[in-house]
Amino acid sequence: MINSVLPLVLHALGNPELSVSSVSTLKKICRECKYDLPPYAANIVAVSQDVLMKQIHKTSQCMWLMQALGFLLSALQVEEILKNLHSLISPYIQQLEKLAEEIPNPSNKLLVHIFAHEPAHFPPIEALFLLVTSVTLTLFQQGPRDHPDIVDSFMQLLAQALKRKPDLFLCERLDVKAVFQCAVLALKFPEAPTVKASCGFFTELLPRCGEVESVGKVVQEDGRMLLIAVLEAIGGQASRSLMDCFADILFTLNKHCFSLLSMWIKEALQPPGFPSARLSPEQKDTFSQQILRERVNKRRVKEMVKEFTLLCRGLHGTDYTADY
Repeated sequence: MINSVLPLVLHALGNPELSVSSVSTLKKICRECKYDLPPYAANIVAVSQDVLMKQIHKTSQCMWLMQALGFLLSALQVEEILKNLHSLISPYIQQLEKLAEEIPNPSNKLLVHIFAHEPAHFPPIEALFLLVTSVTLTLFQQGPRDHPDIVDSFMQLLAQALKRKPDLFLCERLDVKAVFQCAVLALKFPEAPTVKASCGFFTELLPRCGEVESVGKVVQEDGRMLLIAVLEAIGGQASRSLMDCFADILFTLNKHCFSLLSMWIKEALQPPGFPSARLSPEQKDTFSQQILRERVNKRRVKEMVKEFTLLCRGLHGTDYTADY
């Protein structure tokens, strides 16, 4: 059936008069039959890219087409996802670089930077942002540990989106919960750049919890998970060189989610041995009180975290702290 229907649909994509029917049909095929489509993926991507670049379809149909491609790519192997995604977005990157008159840079962060204040360009940028997000979340499902560089870039893209165009997080099709959970997972990577990028994402996300409903909802539901990951890192699971980054998350949580943090941190530190067996209940209680009291001085919070991580690691007062 696909052999007979798909060529007709792809041919119809080039006809503006058949825009709605052709794009909606392709979207349905990619959604319902995505696991049967890998042999046709290269052709679907090539035709879709051609009609997108020729601007045959209106904005709404372009977004449907991007969604169709998201379904399609999610069924491929990681290597094929990356190859096809690169093929899809490269022309957009080149266009944006040309418009910005910048030295060519493949970073997809340009997407948000250039058009942050250009409403007319927001729909296609939103569509491309959703496609990149959807495909990257698929990589997380397949196992992101082999691609820390992709996770790093993705976290940086998300942070830039929040910083320059938080409206991207208002889109109903963006799975903010999945993005949040993937970022928590990225905090546990051994690669320092990836961890730093993930911390940067959270320090941009948390201040938006009061103005972006989807962000506020996911922080309420999964913020405790974030706090536990941060405490685990401070407790010894992350390099001491990264403690300032985790301190930034604690400071931002305290500043923008105080009532939640005050409840979470007391609960999280109650279990014996968490986040380190070297800590006494009194030391944990002192740390939580210190953090909750400091909502202005970020430098002081960093000092608290550094002292606490030394206690967790049994290094407080030793020669190992001389250069720390």
